[in-house]
Amino acid sequence: MDLKIKNKIALITGSTAGIGYAIAKALANEGAEVIINGRSAERVTQAVEALKNDTGNERIKGIVSDFSDKLQINSLIAQLPEVDILINNVGIFEPKNFVDIPDEDWIKFYEVNVLSGIRLARAYFNKMIEKNWGRIIFISSESAIQIPEEMIHYGMTKTAQIAVARGLAELTKGTNVTVNTVLPGPTFSEGAGTFIKDMAVKNGKTVEEIEKEFFETTRPTSILQRFIEPNEIASMVAYIASDLSIATNGAAIRADGGVVKSAF
Repeated sequence: MDLKIKNKIALITGSTAGIGYAIAKALANEGAEVIINGRSAERVTQAVEALKNDTGNERIKGIVSDFSDKLQINSLIAQLPEVDILINNVGIFEPKNFVDIPDEDWIKFYEVNVLSGIRLARAYFNKMIEKNWGRIIFISSESAIQIPEEMIHYGMTKTAQIAVARGLAELTKGTNVTVNTVLPGPTFSEGAGTFIKDMAVKNGKTVEEIEKEFFETTRPTSILQRFIEPNEIASMVAYIASDLSIATNGAAIRADGGVVKSAF
C-alpha cells in the first residue's frame, strides 16, 4: 500500500532503537525523509547507517539531542526548521515504589515524556497549519489507561500525552493536519528487553519463563499473551502518519495486544 508520504520530512525522537527505530524504518521504506534522534552521536550515526542499509533510502539524517535539556531541544529545532511528520516517541520509565519517588523524578519524567513533545509540537504546529498538511503523533502507552502501580509517575506522563494530543487536535479543525496518540502494549523494545533479561539473570530463569510469568501476573488481561514486536507498533504508526488517515484525528489508538480490557 502506498501511504503517500514520499519526500515528507519525518522526525522521530528517541529512534536509535526499539519502537522509534522501527517507526523510522517503516517511514523510510515509504520514501519519507527521516531524521533519527538519540542522546549519543555514536548511536545516532549507527542507526542512520543501519537504516540506509536496511531500506535503501539515502535521505536519512541524524540529530543528537537529550530531551531532558531544553537548550538541546532548541538546538534541534534550529537545525530542523520544518517537519511534516512529528513522532514524539522519546520516553523514560523506571519501576519504583510510589513513596520512594522524589519530586526530582516526577519533574524529570514530565520533562522528558511530556514537555519534549509539547516543545516540538509548539515549534512545528503553526507551520503545518499554514501548509495545510501535517501529522503529530505521541507514542503513549496502555499505562495511560491502566496506571501501573509499580511506576505511577510513568503512567501519569502517558495520560498527559493523550490530553495534550486531544487538545491540539481541536485546533486543527477544517485542515489536513491531525494529532493523535498511539498506545502500545508491553513491547520487547530495547529498554524492556534489557529489563526482562536482567530479571531472568537475577532470578536464574530464561527470558521465556520471565515473559510467561509477566503475562500471568503483571499483564494477565493481554489477549496476545506475548510481548509485541516494535515493528508491529510501527505499522500502526506509519498508517496514522500517512496521507490516508485524515479521518483519524484526536484519537487515542490502542496497539496493546488486548491488554486494556475494554471495547473502547
